[in-house]
Amino acid sequence: MRSVDRIDALRAQVARWRQVGDRIAFVPTMGNLHAGHYSLIALAREQADRVVASIFVNPTQFGPNEDFARYPRTPEADEAGLAEAGCDLVFRPTVEEMYPFGADRCVTVRVPGLTDELDGAARPGHFDGVATVVLRLFNMVQPDSAVFGRKDFQQLRVIDYLVRELSLPIAIVPAPICRDADGLALSSRNQYLSPAERAIASELHHTLLAMQAALRDGTPLVKIETDAMDRLNRCGFQPDYAQIRRIHDLARPAAAERVGLIALVAARLGSTRLIDNLEM
Repeated sequence: MRSVDRIDALRAQVARWRQVGDRIAFVPTMGNLHAGHYSLIALAREQADRVVASIFVNPTQFGPNEDFARYPRTPEADEAGLAEAGCDLVFRPTVEEMYPFGADRCVTVRVPGLTDELDGAARPGHFDGVATVVLRLFNMVQPDSAVFGRKDFQQLRVIDYLVRELSLPIAIVPAPICRDADGLALSSRNQYLSPAERAIASELHHTLLAMQAALRDGTPLVKIETDAMDRLNRCGFQPDYAQIRRIHDLARPAAAERVGLIALVAARLGSTRLIDNLEM
């Protein structure tokens, strides 16, 4: 596996692969990789001849009181893991390489509608930063396909919208959520949890399972959401939301809808913010 930190070196390598007819799959990450990330690399390998991954902690998607400075950075371990997982090229740009005029003066991309609710409401500006950096990375790599995990489901829908709206010739491939044995979705932020917090963190997933069971029993949607918020509060979380939305566009469903739905939750446990979702 080769590692580069400049756009020209990235493009030169991709161009060489293109010359021999190779298809390119891309996996963007913020590093501090775990088994969930490596499952994305495995799925990308199924899509193409060559796999490119990026490691970049993007400052434009963090709010002023969020964890950009302390976000875990483990570049050497990440590169070793990517090589073992079958990645061909890792792109590790600096902030200056990604944003030549500065992150505070960059051209910003905004996806309307989808970015105003759920995590968009809880983290204003977050998805503008996501869309901005992903579009830049797509322009640099120019992949045939890109793999994104379903754990960040709203992000997945934002990227889907971005690609369709701008007619980008990139297939977006969703990857299943990887979970620990107790159901907690794998996340780089899980390491922030204290042992006591980790012991109850799986209640986030159990709350989703309870929402799913209530939906099957015919419980009204509003009551399902209210009960889920109450459960999270009782377990010691500080929930931002627990809602049921339509899978295809994340719009609010009609009261009688029971198919094509997904439950999404986000909550703080101590200083750690966790998200998860489950198709209904």
